[in-house]
Amino acid sequence: MASEKHKMIAGELYRAGDPELVADRKRAQALMRDYNATVFGDEARAGLLDALLGSRGESCALRAPVYVDYGYNIHLGRDVFLNYGCVLLDVCEIRVGDMTQIGPYAQILTADHPRDGATRDAGLEFGRPITIGRNVWIGGGALILPGVTVGDDAVIGAGAVVTRDVAPGVTVAGNPARPLVGQGAKP
Repeated sequence: MASEKHKMIAGELYRAGDPELVADRKRAQALMRDYNATVFGDEARAGLLDALLGSRGESCALRAPVYVDYGYNIHLGRDVFLNYGCVLLDVCEIRVGDMTQIGPYAQILTADHPRDGATRDAGLEFGRPITIGRNVWIGGGALILPGVTVGDDAVIGAGAVVTRDVAPGVTVAGNPARPLVGQGAKP
């Protein structure tokens, strides 16, 4: 029988109050607290990120504060940049490709909840993974919702709410995010 942690990572219904998951969140919170208390150049930063994240490529820059659920489901490529105040709810995997830049207060949210009240009332939730390609720009305050894939070289406008996949090289904006005219949108 799969543990609640394995169900969570697999995108199945799980119970967030499971003791193992509570301990994992407490661990992430302690590492976030320590990381968020550092400034650029502090020697402790690299070790804290390595302990918090699932993986990261060379030359990643995460401006504090940064917020995560677990951390271990976050995989950042080489030269990834996150500006101040980013939120990454990683109940499932979040994969961010090389050279992607993410603006301040952007949110990448794999966490989701059942649509029917009875399942929510039973204390169950689930998530869907998010994949962000290489050389993507995500503007400040954008939200990437569960299950979305963003293709290489795409641009997400500031404040956009991305509810669907974004094709490579396309610029989207708005709520819900839609391709801009001349970028694959129909006039």
